[in-house]
Amino acid sequence: MEILVVGTGAREHALVRALSQDPAVTAVHAAPGNPGIGALATLHPLDPLDGAAVADLAVRLGVGLVVVGPEAPLVAGVADAVRAAGIPVFGPSAQAARLEGSKAFAKEVMAAADVPTARALVAEDLPALAAALDRLGAPYVVKDDGLAAGKGVVVTSDRDAALAHGEACLTTGGGRVVVEEYLDGPEISLFVLSDGTDVVPLVPAQDFKRAHDRDEGPNTGGMGAYSPLPWAPTTLVDDVLREVARPTVAEMARRGTPFVGVLYCGLALTWRGLQVVEFNARFGDPETQVVLARLATPLAGVLLAAATGGLGALPPLEWRDEAAVTVVVAAHGYPGTVRSGDPVTGLDEAEQVPGVHVLHAGTATDGGRLVASGGRVLSVVATGGTLTEARAAAYAGVERVHLPGSHHRGDIALTAAASEDDDR
Repeated sequence: MEILVVGTGAREHALVRALSQDPAVTAVHAAPGNPGIGALATLHPLDPLDGAAVADLAVRLGVGLVVVGPEAPLVAGVADAVRAAGIPVFGPSAQAARLEGSKAFAKEVMAAADVPTARALVAEDLPALAAALDRLGAPYVVKDDGLAAGKGVVVTSDRDAALAHGEACLTTGGGRVVVEEYLDGPEISLFVLSDGTDVVPLVPAQDFKRAHDRDEGPNTGGMGAYSPLPWAPTTLVDDVLREVARPTVAEMARRGTPFVGVLYCGLALTWRGLQVVEFNARFGDPETQVVLARLATPLAGVLLAAATGGLGALPPLEWRDEAAVTVVVAAHGYPGTVRSGDPVTGLDEAEQVPGVHVLHAGTATDGGRLVASGGRVLSVVATGGTLTEARAAAYAGVERVHLPGSHHRGDIALTAAASEDDDR
């Protein structure tokens, strides 16, 4: 089977890497991909938001499956165009992708499905925004209703800062902003595959949203992740399936918009129990990098089963006992104004560290040189027998990468690795 992966980032590189290792896959294509993906797949330059172009390419190539990676193409209806062309596609319809495309819609679905989540108020003007802030109180959680590449959320005790962010969302976004009750507790990401009826969970991961160590600085798209979570409740996955994933998938089906793809459940473990922070309609980045590094079951058949209604007949997924850690190397200025064009070197040296592989996110070629072309430039991924071993390998890999002005967090999986060591 040949497969087409849509997207340009490290998440797509992780998907392509896993698919290229599947014996059932004869060729992988990517549109448009990146230089790292190009080492494993045939690249096709096109606009990933152009559903007709993606569908035409899939038909021309004769692929057996299309995997849509990022959220923007899903919300734009790329999966719909591919399905209309008669090709199986892993990714929800534009209507189902509203679970990520509109936080207000997601809250509506969660309320209907009785899914535990933070109280929320939707504001469409400044007076309503101010009233919502005062009603829910500090710490203030203000979210752009639409897509914001992981950077549309502000959590602050400064009412003026919360008001300013909300006003910016109203002005530059879709005219709506969601103000939420603050959820106090560790956050967990769990990906749940869905074929519209049945659901299959992957393993939990935790990502690090803030730009700097000790969770300081602005929100980013994610600066690193790890799996497994030695501190998580043993019933976590079953609890999420029972309280969150199955009710949500059933509610989407009841509405006539079945959810096919991966439901990213962003969760908080609070004093009141499990609460949903957010839904995404695609694999998370950088959590995908560590989750797929631990998956032993060949990926293509799993994604095809989800795309074609076959998850119920799928054998249980198999997982490696290894731990996985990924550290994001970000360009100068990220998550603010990013400097592009700096040379990226040392990747071969990084991959000589046992257990390490490097995934491209924001890279391009310029005159034969690899250069930075985005905010998050690389994901350095490592596996090891324990989180401590995987973490050491990941940072050894990072030290071998050279990118002028770059930065990365030094505390990815640090606390979890320490707790794991204490338990040994």
